[in-house]
Amino acid sequence: MGKGRFAAAGSLPDALRAASNRFVTERRRQGSMVVEFAPLIAKYGYAATFVGTLLEGETVLVVSGLAAHRGYLGMPQLFVVGAVGAFLTDNLFFAIGRVLGPALLKRFPRLAPSAARANALVERLPNTAVISVRFLYGMRSVGPAVIGSGTMTWTRFVLLDLLAASLWSSCWVSAGYVLGTAVEQLLREFTTVGPWLLGGVLAGAGLVASILFLRRRARRG
Repeated sequence: MGKGRFAAAGSLPDALRAASNRFVTERRRQGSMVVEFAPLIAKYGYAATFVGTLLEGETVLVVSGLAAHRGYLGMPQLFVVGAVGAFLTDNLFFAIGRVLGPALLKRFPRLAPSAARANALVERLPNTAVISVRFLYGMRSVGPAVIGSGTMTWTRFVLLDLLAASLWSSCWVSAGYVLGTAVEQLLREFTTVGPWLLGGVLAGAGLVASILFLRRRARRG
């Protein structure tokens, strides 16, 4: 029985190594499929990035940065496209704040906490506020609207927001590019460390699941 147990333990790395090899083979097969989509990414990638920055932002730029790392899109073009999308969005909300003003908060009271934070920042550091709200989650829409409802001139906002949008776009596209480098390096090393890494992940997942199960059982008891 002891010998069987040792044999099973010895076969675990082999099984994990086999799983790792299957994973790498599947990744190579998927890589050949990606090549077929490369022209589509090159053709529509910039338009998708532009629309994405109007709707969401960081995630789209990170994915675009990954595509740039693979050589499907250009980094300078992505910097510009992301900045233009962010700039237009900010100025749209600035215009809404300038036209509607306090009526906006009456119509959407749930925005009041974010508006209060934006107001406090604008009162203390108006120039910094224009740049920082672009990077603060939950204030990206409210911030420009609050600034627009104040006394800052549109010309001043435009100049500051050009800087903010450019910095924001460059940061997130670059983050995607760096992430692509890290992922590529990880896949390169996966064939050697993969079995032990996979085993560690499985063991960690089992430990977390056990802790959650015991906590849930203790609460019921």
